[in-house]
Amino acid sequence: MGGETTEMSGSTTNVLVEAAHWDAVSMFRTGKRHRISSEAGKRNERGVDPTICEAAADRVVELLVELGGGTAEPGVTVVGTPPAPRVVEMAAHLPARVTGIDIAPATTTDHLEAVGCRVEVDGDRVRATAPPWRPDLTDPFDLVEEVARVVGYDQVPSVLPREATGRGLTRAQRLRRRVGRALAGAGCVEVVSFPFVGDATFDALGLDDDDPLRSTVGLANPLSAEEPAYTTTLLPGLLRAAHRNLSRGVPGVALFETGTVAFPVDRGPAPIYGVDRRPDDAELHKLLEALPHQPLHLAVVLAGERERAGWWGPGREAGWADAIAVARRVGADLGLTVEPRQASRMPWHPGRCAVLLVGGEEVGHAGELHPKVCAAFGIPARSAAVEVDLDRLMALAVDVVPGPTVSGFPVAKEDVALVVPAHVPAAQVEAALRDGAGELLESVRLFDVYTGEQIGEGSKSLAFALRFRAPRPHP
Repeated sequence: MGGETTEMSGSTTNVLVEAAHWDAVSMFRTGKRHRISSEAGKRNERGVDPTICEAAADRVVELLVELGGGTAEPGVTVVGTPPAPRVVEMAAHLPARVTGIDIAPATTTDHLEAVGCRVEVDGDRVRATAPPWRPDLTDPFDLVEEVARVVGYDQVPSVLPREATGRGLTRAQRLRRRVGRALAGAGCVEVVSFPFVGDATFDALGLDDDDPLRSTVGLANPLSAEEPAYTTTLLPGLLRAAHRNLSRGVPGVALFETGTVAFPVDRGPAPIYGVDRRPDDAELHKLLEALPHQPLHLAVVLAGERERAGWWGPGREAGWADAIAVARRVGADLGLTVEPRQASRMPWHPGRCAVLLVGGEEVGHAGELHPKVCAAFGIPARSAAVEVDLDRLMALAVDVVPGPTVSGFPVAKEDVALVVPAHVPAAQVEAALRDGAGELLESVRLFDVYTGEQIGEGSKSLAFALRFRAPRPHP
């Protein structure tokens, strides 16, 4: 490093010895910018004694004369003066208060002097002049650390943390944790995927050109030119994660993700204000108005093996019924009744898709994925998925879900089989049974669906198990 005319070689006879002190930050930045480092540069970056330059140069000359056979020429040039020593002031009781150790002011003074500081005591204040070889001593807490280090960190007592301040979790945070526990109980694993999409992603989902999900918010600086927009659905990331796990030999996956999606709003561009002041309330309102609509969604993908085979019997692949069961379980943990009704919506199979309703309000879709979608993402056919508007679910949720009631009376069991047209959903029949069964109805469960010649073409038989029980009387 350096110029050719000034470097040392085998013919060098005159050597100029220079010992200099450089600013640590400047040395680091210069070395990074020019990609040049040296032993001296690394030492300067970490801080060295600025008063040692003359002594260091004299020692080099002594070694060259003693060991190298050189001759010292008279003359020394000194440029600049070392910076003034740094003086740090602190309260004498600060080390004891910070560490929790009973450290007397005299002990503090002795330990600071032991590490090279020059200490002056003025009442309950300690003024320490840091030695030139300790550029890291810049504030009172650096002195506290030095005192604690000499005393011994093993002397610091163990103290339990105080109870957290504040009012705890918000309602939304509590409900999101409740949803996470419900999905974990259903055997699902949470993942986090990149929320970026492009036209190829929507093509793989089989969405029409005029589908609302294709209306996206573009990114000014996307990570990939193929995915330049923020997603409007969480399913692409989950489907890619499912494919990646299945391709590595996992027999089945049950993945879920909670995250925001973005839908553009037509309110004009956001205004640009200066950075010299905080925007007032009106300006801040205009900025927030320009933000896209960003609801929180929940999506689940079930693919491959759902129940493992073994000596207990054959296994079972995930299907549309599992997706609806997961949606109902999430709703039940939020104190809501999720009602599925037949629907047609890509990327789901047109005959095995359900719209999810809560109190007559649409909150999402669930069912079996379209075969073309499964093939496009490389996952098994008949894989299932759920996507719901979690913000809407949490707005309708019950804060405290009542526990089950236990009655001491015996249960009365009744099974009914009803023949209905094939297009009538089982949920509609179940709702009619609940309405007509009365207050003593404890549960209704569909346990059989039969189609065949005995009931005629275009019909099906739905068998329900009804359980009746009177509640325990109040004392």
